Amino acid sequence: MPVISTFLGIIVRIYHDDHDPPHIHVQYGEFEAMVEISTGRMLGGRLPPRVKRILVEWLRARRSAVTKAWEVARQQRTPPRVRPLE
Repeated sequence: MPVISTFLGIIVRIYHDDHDPPHIHVQYGEFEAMVEISTGRMLGGRLPPRVKRILVEWLRARRSAVTKAWEVARQQRTPPRVRPLE
């Protein structure tokens, strides 16, 4: 499962051959969640509220790059890294 970004202790991954809707897998310490790329909606799991706010901000700023990473991963290729928050 390729890591596409890491920042502030947050690890963001995309699985190859993952199911729709397009989403990312997020890990922060012992917390894990799946987050829909287009909306930032939690599909499963749990994140601390502060981490969720930071992640949604990152996703809003990098949505096109994350969407491209999802599309590349679906083609069984290594997705590109996505810049962290600055």
